[in-house]
Amino acid sequence: MPAIGLDDGGGRALTPDHPHRDILATAKGSGYILAGTVFAMATRFVIALVLANVLGTKDYGLYVLAISAASLFAGVSLLGLDDAMVRYVAIQSGRSDEQGVSGTLQIGFGVSIASGLLMGALLFLAAGPIAEGLFNEPDLEPLLRLFAIVIPFLVVSNVLLGTARGFNRMDYAALGEKVVQSAVRMVLVLLLAAVGRLNVYAAAVAFGLADVAASVTLIVILDRRFGIRRSLRPGARRDVGNVFRFSIPLWLSGLLRQFRRNIQNLMLGTMATVSNVGVFAVVGRVSSVASVSASAVYVSSRPAMAQLHDHGERERLARLYTATTRWTLGLNLPFFLVMVLYPQPLLRMFGDGFEAGATALVIMAFADLVSAATGTCQGLLDMTGHTRMKLANTTAWTILLIGGGALMIPRWDVLGAAVASFIAVAAVNIASVVEVWVLERLQPYDRTFWKPAAAGIGALALGIVLRELFPVDARFVRLVIEAAIVSLAYVGLLLLFRLAPEDRLVLKRTWARIGRALGRSRTPSGAGDGVSS
Repeated sequence: MPAIGLDDGGGRALTPDHPHRDILATAKGSGYILAGTVFAMATRFVIALVLANVLGTKDYGLYVLAISAASLFAGVSLLGLDDAMVRYVAIQSGRSDEQGVSGTLQIGFGVSIASGLLMGALLFLAAGPIAEGLFNEPDLEPLLRLFAIVIPFLVVSNVLLGTARGFNRMDYAALGEKVVQSAVRMVLVLLLAAVGRLNVYAAAVAFGLADVAASVTLIVILDRRFGIRRSLRPGARRDVGNVFRFSIPLWLSGLLRQFRRNIQNLMLGTMATVSNVGVFAVVGRVSSVASVSASAVYVSSRPAMAQLHDHGERERLARLYTATTRWTLGLNLPFFLVMVLYPQPLLRMFGDGFEAGATALVIMAFADLVSAATGTCQGLLDMTGHTRMKLANTTAWTILLIGGGALMIPRWDVLGAAVASFIAVAAVNIASVVEVWVLERLQPYDRTFWKPAAAGIGALALGIVLRELFPVDARFVRLVIEAAIVSLAYVGLLLLFRLAPEDRLVLKRTWARIGRALGRSRTPSGAGDGVSS
C-alpha cells in the first residue's frame, strides 16, 4: 500500500524506524484535518448565521431535531464499522496485507449499505409517530422523511472516512468531509437565501445533497489512489469475527455517543421549549470551535497508535501519547480564552434571543478544556483494542448526561443542559486517563505541560484587563481585535517558555515545507527544467 511521504524538514526522507516518524505523521495529518476543519467551521458558521436569522428559533429548532433523529438512526446503521476501518486498515496496510485490507473493505461497505437502507426505511415509516407522538410537532414529519433518504449516504460516507483514515490519508478525509461537504452546503444555502427560497425543508435538502457530494468525492479519490474497486473483487480474506468482535462494542459505544450528542436537544424539546433547542444548538456550535484542533489531533493519531501497538513499539507509543495530549491542550486554550471572556458578544451575532445562552457557553468551554487536557486517552483505548472499556465509559457518560439533564433541565433549561454536559465530560475523561495507565501503563503528562497552562493564565489576565478597559458590547470589530490580542499573547508566552523538542521539530518541518513551497511559487516557469538530482 502506498505510504505517506515524510521528511525531516530539510527534504531528507524519514526511515520507518525514525524515532519521531509517528509524531511527524500525526502532525502532518492533524494539519490537513485542522485546515479542513477551519474551512468547515467558517462555512458552517456562515450557514448557522443564515439559518438562525432566516428560520428563527422555532424552525431552526425543528431543523436541529430532524438532524438529531437522522444522526441517531445513522449511528445505529454503522455497527462500529467506521472505527473498525481505521484500526484494521491501518494494521493490515502496515503489514502490507493486501488481501486483509480487501476483505476488511468488503465487510465495511457491504454491511453499511444494507444497514443504511434498512434504517432509512425505518425512519421514513416512523416519521409520523416520532413527530406527533414524541414532540407534538406535525411540521417535523416531512423533515424526518427527507432526512430518512439521506441516512444510507451518511452511513457510507462515515465508512469511507474510516477507510481514508486507516490508510493514513487525512488529506483525503479532510477534503471529502470538511471541504466538499461544507462548501456545497454553504453554496446551496446562500443561493436559496438569495432567491428567497430558503425554508426549513430547503435547508434539509441542501444538507442531504452536500453529504452525497462528499461521498462521491471520497469514492473517486480512494479508488484512484488505492483501487478500492479492485479490493471489492472475490478472493479477499475476510476476518469477519475479528472485525465484529472489535466493532460491536464500539458500535454500542458509538450509538450511545450519537444518542448522547443529540439527547440534550431531545430533552430540551420535551422538557422545555423548541426555542431552547435552537439556543442550545447555537451554544454547541460556538463551543465546538474550541475542540476543533483537539479533534484533528485525536483523529490523526489513531492509525499510528494502532500500528505502534500492533508492532509492540511501546516507547514510541508513549512519546506519541504525550506529544498529542500536549498538543490538544495547547491548541485548545486560545479558543477557550475567547469564549470565556466574550460569551455574550459571540452569541449575539446569531440574532435576538441567542445571547441567553452566554453562561451555558462558558460552562461548555470548560468542558471542552477538560477534554483537551486529557488528550488522546480515549483514542488510545480504541486503537489498543480495549473496546469493552470504551463501551463502559460511553455508558457512564450517557447515564451521567441523562441523569444530570433530567435533574437540571426542568429547573435551568439551557444552563442545566450545559452543567450536565460538563459533569459527564469531566468524570469520564479523567477516568479514561486512569484506565490507560492501568491497562497499558502509559500516562500522557510530563514537565512540559506547565508551559501551556502558564501561558493560558497570563493571556486570561490580559483579556480580563482589556475587557474592563474597552467593553466589547455589540461591536464586532472590537471583539475581533481583543480576541486576536489575547490569542497572540498566549502564543507569545508559549514561545517565551520554549517549546518541547518534538514540537520544535514539527515547527521546523512545517516552516521548511512552507519555505520550499514559496520557493517553488517564486521560481519562473521553466527555470528549473532539465535539472535533476
